[in-house]
Amino acid sequence: MASPNETLARLHRETGWTLRQFAQEVNKLGTERGTPLRYREPSVHQWLNGHLPKESVRPLILEALARKLSRPVTHSEAGFPSPPADESGALPSTVEGLLDLGRQDMDPSRRSVLGVGLFSVALTVPNWPDVVGRMEAVRKSETQRIGMSDVQSVIAMTERLSDIDDQFGGRTARPMAAAYLVNTIAPYLRADAPEDVRKAMMAAASDLSYLTGYMAVDEGVHKMAQHYYLKALELAGASEDHLTYCTTLRGMSVQAVDLRHSVEALRLADAAAAASPQAGPRMRAFLAGQQAHAAAQEGNTRMALQWIKEAETAMEKAESQSKTFGSYNPSSLAYHVGQVRYELGDVTGSIQSLEESDRLRPNTFRRTSVRYLSMLAERQLQVGHLEAACKTWGRVLEIYPLVQSGQCDRSIVSMHSRIRPFLKNPTARDLHERARLVTPSSLLPT
Repeated sequence: MASPNETLARLHRETGWTLRQFAQEVNKLGTERGTPLRYREPSVHQWLNGHLPKESVRPLILEALARKLSRPVTHSEAGFPSPPADESGALPSTVEGLLDLGRQDMDPSRRSVLGVGLFSVALTVPNWPDVVGRMEAVRKSETQRIGMSDVQSVIAMTERLSDIDDQFGGRTARPMAAAYLVNTIAPYLRADAPEDVRKAMMAAASDLSYLTGYMAVDEGVHKMAQHYYLKALELAGASEDHLTYCTTLRGMSVQAVDLRHSVEALRLADAAAAASPQAGPRMRAFLAGQQAHAAAQEGNTRMALQWIKEAETAMEKAESQSKTFGSYNPSSLAYHVGQVRYELGDVTGSIQSLEESDRLRPNTFRRTSVRYLSMLAERQLQVGHLEAACKTWGRVLEIYPLVQSGQCDRSIVSMHSRIRPFLKNPTARDLHERARLVTPSSLLPT
């Protein structure tokens, strides 16, 4: 007879859940992963009494507990045996892990199963001292030798892929990025090179890994995005590239806050800020804006207002816009001000900030425009401004056919749902009819 699992029982008591609630949370995560489950109270009772859950279910139990308790929960802490070693997440296999990720991404037959991975609040994120200067001794090519011109070609390709992502969406750019990682970057990382070239190549690879993770977030493939981000952190540390390390942590915070994991988002934003010594004013604004958004979502009004003021002050001091992709600019800051206002209950103020963000945003940022204009329209509708919301959504419909983006698709689905109760209004009905003409049939409500 199995002995009671006292450690799991202790965690269960800490959550305050009933047996039924525990089962429901695990079932929800199964659905999120794409493998619906039907656990009920008796199963949870068995787990607490020492019967081991299926190996495939244990990560879901740990993730459910981690999300409720707002902290990582390990296998041993829950009384489960240690999982099999996952070499793809270990530091000594950075190149192999990057190859595995890229191969999955560039294979059309496997892309349908990439969404089964869950966003994990228990992900172990390496600190800067853990990764700085470290890289596995990979098997080097006997024939290939790279120079700084190869590094420059990677940087140029990353910038071009970023431009394509901004204009046409991650669904268009990510397969190209994945193929480039597999066919070009990985061989470069294994090639013979002087130390300065090798470090520069790892820094360039880190940038592209971060960008590919960002595009995976766009498609909602959150677990894969986290793995890309981890590889970016490892490569940034190995090349002693503080900028990309901090930018990646900040990107991971953006992913978490958009999924409303506010505790994790604030932890990552704070880690990015702490790891950025002597940051210039634009970088400081970049980091403080994200800290403000995460703190506001967490309900920490004082810190949210303090950080958004710091971001505004830093932006005023910032010099000319950085040439790196994703540069933080006044439009981005206005968006963060809008998000802080909204999380703190000022819906009208958030609308004004999003309108300012739109006014300052370059026309080439199509995907961002679809997302943020959709957000603006939803908030206009929230305060009862139906005509204004329909006008804003009308602008969304002009841009939407030009992008291939999971986030934009979700914005359009939300628009259909929100406008449906107002179809007796002529303006809303006209918007609805226009929307049906440009929305893929798979996204139309049944």
